[in-house]
Amino acid sequence: MKKIRFAPSVPAEVRAIEQRAAMAILRALHRYAETGKGRVKPLSGEFAGLLRLRAGNHRVLFDETKDTITVHRVADRRDAYR
Repeated sequence: MKKIRFAPSVPAEVRAIEQRAAMAILRALHRYAETGKGRVKPLSGEFAGLLRLRAGNHRVLFDETKDTITVHRVADRRDAYR
């Protein structure tokens, strides 16, 4: 399983989300770290080099190495790319 690290702003972003949705996001992220399965795709343009995990109406923007996932942002899909 890959280790999950969060950028300093991410815990506050997760706490601002309704609890049920936040738990679904964290479960999806944990599942991806364990199995590599999830609704993930590479981003381009301004966000090139990052990956996007889709969890309901929210998006998790992250990058990964062989043993670590670093989460940079968790936001509603409307605001995730702004």
